[in-house]
Amino acid sequence: MRLKNIHLLLAAALAGCICALSCPDAAAAEPHLLGAGAIFPFPIYATWFTQFARDPKVRDAFNGTGARVDYEADDSTAGVADLIGGKVDFAASDTAISNKEIGQVERGVVPLPTTAGAIVLAYNLPDVGALRLPRQVYPKIFAGDISTWNDPAIVTANPDVALPDLPITVVVRADAARATRVLTAHLSALDPDFRQAVGTSRSPKWPEQDNFMTATMNDGVAALLARVPGAIGYMDVGYARLAHWQFLALLENKAGNYVAADPESSAATLAEAKFPARTLPSGAPDLRGNSRDPHGANAYPIVAMTWLLFYAKGYQGEQLAAVHDLIQYCTSAAAQGQAAGLGYVPLPENIIERVEKAAGFIQ
Repeated sequence: MRLKNIHLLLAAALAGCICALSCPDAAAAEPHLLGAGAIFPFPIYATWFTQFARDPKVRDAFNGTGARVDYEADDSTAGVADLIGGKVDFAASDTAISNKEIGQVERGVVPLPTTAGAIVLAYNLPDVGALRLPRQVYPKIFAGDISTWNDPAIVTANPDVALPDLPITVVVRADAARATRVLTAHLSALDPDFRQAVGTSRSPKWPEQDNFMTATMNDGVAALLARVPGAIGYMDVGYARLAHWQFLALLENKAGNYVAADPESSAATLAEAKFPARTLPSGAPDLRGNSRDPHGANAYPIVAMTWLLFYAKGYQGEQLAAVHDLIQYCTSAAAQGQAAGLGYVPLPENIIERVEKAAGFIQ
């Protein structure tokens, strides 16, 4: 496999899954599906694909062809390029696929959301165990407009906390990252000034200020946060749990409630996801949706889905059966039930129903 930028803790935790994907007896199974793309969902895909190919109970219930699945975690952009070039049987992308890219795929595309992840704001204020950040405040922190922890807007939201007279050091990702795109999309939805100054991107132009620092990957952000008192940064919630990071801000949602990132609050956000009314050129419903500023009382504000991208046509015989078997397993209660334990968000039933309907357009 060509694995790039996968955190060592996650890789170690999934070493058994990776080994299983490449063991000789697994390689002997037919047919064979090859996928490539996004790094973020690699741990859950490695788990699901290994179970699909090797777990006796899963094989008996879902894998009628005995297919094996190999997945090369590289990058969403690379995965889409491989799909366009016909080098894979499916791709994975954290930003789905653009209309322009769909037009370059001769076999058509059916994008299917499979799971999701929350982004948390982690901070280094050991004496502040439950920091509340209003929705008018945290976009301005990442825009460089609020730069001290005892700013009146933060103090007002935390009346029972002694906030220090300490500069806010903002830690952002140096590498192009899904987490950055998800965060900036949300902040842009909340704050027009942020949208104009920074915008939505995997590699935005952050403010050129002395209190902004950069780090690579989740572990780089965590390491820098740990070294700098008063620092705040962002990371995937799955990494934060794996690293046992204790200080995660409660964010004010659109309903005015301060919410932590957990499976229930993240699922509440997904349940509000808005999808385009149009259909794709393949005839499939367009499932390239998200909720950038959910309004539910218990919805955590920063959650986004990730997608598997299948061709709309051109699969033959047992390969077509294997594709549908794999989708059926990934959307099953057995697979989705493992999401929270792996640091992801299971899809709510209303989205599962949409995925199952869209999968019917894969031929």
